[in-house]
Amino acid sequence: MAISAADVKKLREKTGAGMMDCKKALKEADGDFNRAEEILKELGLAAVAKRSGRSTDEGRIFTYVGDDVAGIMEISCETDFVARNEEFASTGAQLVEDAVVQNLPSDDEGLVNRVNELAATIKENMTIRRFQRKELSANQSAVAYIHGEAGSLGVLLTLELSSPELKGNEAVATLGKDLAMHAAAFSPLYLNEDAVESSYLAEQEKIFKAQAENMDKPSHVIEGIIKGKLKKHLKEICFTEQGFVKDDKRSVAQVLKDTGKEVGGDIKLVDYIVFRAGEEL
Repeated sequence: MAISAADVKKLREKTGAGMMDCKKALKEADGDFNRAEEILKELGLAAVAKRSGRSTDEGRIFTYVGDDVAGIMEISCETDFVARNEEFASTGAQLVEDAVVQNLPSDDEGLVNRVNELAATIKENMTIRRFQRKELSANQSAVAYIHGEAGSLGVLLTLELSSPELKGNEAVATLGKDLAMHAAAFSPLYLNEDAVESSYLAEQEKIFKAQAENMDKPSHVIEGIIKGKLKKHLKEICFTEQGFVKDDKRSVAQVLKDTGKEVGGDIKLVDYIVFRAGEEL
């Protein structure tokens, strides 16, 4: 008996099972929709839909880095126990690689089906919560870092090098890993001062002005205090201006410059992404 795509889609929407599982169930039931639904329930594949309302506050971060492309993905789940599950971890690693290499969106049907099938096996609700993909130029190198056994925090950053030959340099590789660890430790709000929105700067200036005006100082002194507070604040929130995680006497910008001199080239931090599982988006 021929099975229509509409029936497969309808069964999938009702049960939450994968497309191929729905198609197999309909074939086994000779097209009987109710019987196919029972088959899926018997196999435990229809349980995903019933769990869909449960909270997914836990999760794991996955990364993939290739020669010219990289990506980072968060797959959410209900418990940290599942986040540590080997099957969950191995499936997530394959999903992010496929999404990056094949340039798939996070809601790609194939990816979603595989997540649903895993959810049916593990008996816990899960979903691809977010995904970012980065294409790299010949002079760019991506660095990934996953923190902790449970993988609840991940970083993907991009370095731009003055020469492609620097990609294999040991000092550059070490710097990249250290910068990724820095991002994980401090979660800077902005890459550099140029990236800070004017509206944010205006808001902070207003706050610092209110604080300074309570000091009963001359106006020119107050202006100096405001500028000083703003400069200090920017050093706290901007990645390149922060004290380097391994040597806080030097800024990240200075470390980039120093390492560039060491390897005979220029190194620029151009982008970074920090994912924490379950954080508010």
